[in-house]
Amino acid sequence: IYVLSCRQNLVRSEPILGLISLLYFVDLLGGIFPEHVLRLAGVGPGKLRSEWSLPGFVSVFLPEFPHRPVPGHEHFQVLGYIAKGSFGPILKVKDKAKQKMYAVKVSPTCLVDLKKLGVLEQSKEEVIIQRQVRHPFVHELQDCWQTQRHLYIMCDYCSTGDLYTYWQMIGQFSEDTVRVFAAELGCALGFLHDFGVIHRDVKSRIIKWSFLGHLRLADFGLSRRLERGGRAFTICGTIQYMAPEVLSGGPYNHAADWWSLGILLFSLTTGKFPVPPEPDHCSMLRKVRSFPYEMPLSFSSQLSLLLSELLCKTPSRRLRTLDRFKRQTFFHQSTFDLELMQRRPVEFHFFELSLILILNYYILKFIQCDNPSWLFFVSFLI
Repeated sequence: IYVLSCRQNLVRSEPILGLISLLYFVDLLGGIFPEHVLRLAGVGPGKLRSEWSLPGFVSVFLPEFPHRPVPGHEHFQVLGYIAKGSFGPILKVKDKAKQKMYAVKVSPTCLVDLKKLGVLEQSKEEVIIQRQVRHPFVHELQDCWQTQRHLYIMCDYCSTGDLYTYWQMIGQFSEDTVRVFAAELGCALGFLHDFGVIHRDVKSRIIKWSFLGHLRLADFGLSRRLERGGRAFTICGTIQYMAPEVLSGGPYNHAADWWSLGILLFSLTTGKFPVPPEPDHCSMLRKVRSFPYEMPLSFSSQLSLLLSELLCKTPSRRLRTLDRFKRQTFFHQSTFDLELMQRRPVEFHFFELSLILILNYYILKFIQCDNPSWLFFVSFLI
């Protein structure tokens, strides 16, 4: 763990980061690092603010990632570390001019690693999709750029956290609450599929809360363009959410996203996954194929019917369109009008939970408690 302070600003990292990941922070944090730390990381202090010539490999990220220097401390202030992404950290950043918070996803531009990991095409695809997608229940891209070392993807910062956090705290949600979640996420998936996009990683960790209490589907790192009737073959996603046809290596289509939504709704209602995650895809596939997916007796008949259709193992028979989703009896007397959905009052009590966590943060800050686990736990709620 390293802890560095400058101008009364404190930057903490989790043990998983280590010295190697220090390079991810160099461009944004620049002058706060002592020279001896920069030398250990292999970065001379004179290189931080100098103008870079445009290397040949930079062009492979154009035009999706414009080449420009990172805004300096007079424009951006790095407030902390949010999470560890697939290829680098996600940082909490403040735009001083707008007085607004953003989440910045950082990925290395090392050409060898990018070719090996397939990040080049996927990073460009992620940006292309997010620039074109505009929907009230989809997290929006704000900006992206590249430097000599890194790619930066900047999105709105959701100060109220994500669905996974509240699920862990509460354990399970009522059917009325799950009905609201399902309607908003179903609208988001239906919009993406009609737009020719498959998400491929629907899960609670990447579903953010807006300030008004509505859900936003985020993280398009594994998404790709896929028109109706198209097929994909890449095994990707989070293993306990993956449809059987994805686990088997395809072919699969947009129906795989609806399976993931079914797993999500099941876990939110019961507090656990129908099938515990296995260490590899083959073991998980065997379990998924043999599991009966019988609904608990505590479920209403309407919810049981919805989940039975979402968790159908045969993709062609699975509920896989928004129109069919809307006609489910579970949504009787519910609206799918986007304007009305955004105006609905927030009945879920996540605001109270947020206030409690924020209060805990300031209490710890007041008594000068130096417990980083607590600070990290509430950092994305501030």
